[in-house]
Amino acid sequence: MIEQLLRTPFTDLVGVRHPVVQTGMGWVSGPRLVSGTANAGGLGILASATMTFEELEQAIVEVKARTDQPFGVNLRADAADAPDRCRLLIEHGVRVASFALAPKPELIATLKEHGIVVMPSIGAAKHAVKVASWGADAVMVQGGEGGGHTGPVPTTLLLPTVLDAVDIPVVAAGGFFDGRGLAAALSYGAAGVGMGTRFLLTQDSAVPDAVKQVYIERGLTDTVVTAKVDGMPHRMLRTELVDELEETSAVRRMGPTMRRTLEFKRTSGMSWLGLARDGRAMKKAQGRTLGQLALAANTPMMLKAGLVDGDTSAGVLASGQVVGLIDDLPTCEELIDRVVTGAADDLRRAASYALDAPGT
Repeated sequence: MIEQLLRTPFTDLVGVRHPVVQTGMGWVSGPRLVSGTANAGGLGILASATMTFEELEQAIVEVKARTDQPFGVNLRADAADAPDRCRLLIEHGVRVASFALAPKPELIATLKEHGIVVMPSIGAAKHAVKVASWGADAVMVQGGEGGGHTGPVPTTLLLPTVLDAVDIPVVAAGGFFDGRGLAAALSYGAAGVGMGTRFLLTQDSAVPDAVKQVYIERGLTDTVVTAKVDGMPHRMLRTELVDELEETSAVRRMGPTMRRTLEFKRTSGMSWLGLARDGRAMKKAQGRTLGQLALAANTPMMLKAGLVDGDTSAGVLASGQVVGLIDDLPTCEELIDRVVTGAADDLRRAASYALDAPGT
């Protein structure tokens, strides 16, 4: 395990050794992966959207038993029980609260009052400005290369617009997997990088080995962005199932969608009223149609089938384009050590290219 080689506003803010974040991936970012990242000096983030309230508390307790280092929890800001989950973070002294959507100003204020770092994920400079004005401590910005829900603008173009718009630490995500990427992000002015697919493909990830091998075998052109899964642009591995979804009509998708929605209701422990409240919140926050809301409720079970059950014929596999550049399964410690060491070496080499000003 290496000592700190890079100090940034993000490492100072959160109290981690290295400016590397393991993003909160549903069904993937559990206690083992989060604690493995934390013990290696990065910031691990639990994904709570696919957990019941009770499961989230158990996961937090397990992470705390595995590590004494800072870690975070990713929350759905539009969830009906978001305030209750935030109180859970406060009770357990979780260091970082990350959000997939902008949390309300009152929620940000409550978390900050208890010393919790608030870091929403955003997809545009205007969104960064908004959450910064509400008191967010940092933001994570994901470019179009990233896996899961993503936008159309690549990281290299999106990141500078966000950096120019706010003066809080910015973590760059989408397309990062090695030291060169971290060095490039820091050179842009970011304070760290977030990686999802790269951490999914580690020994500490609980994703079945057979599924990891499916990822390892893919190339740079083997992902696709589709809205046919949950009504929103979603980058995932191209599989026979995804190709079928792309070609199938909305009417033919409705039956399987409803079956998986019922399964999600059962496993999540949510009532029909809870699902309806979440649906109304998503409709208001994101402007989704009723059909898109039905698809969104269906998505967690499709992801679970692939990432937990290992059934790639019935599930989808969220993935960033970077999957085509990954060919091994290191531990979190091995991964973070080589990313940080590589970035420090690259930054030193780049600094050697700068000439002294004339007369100095």
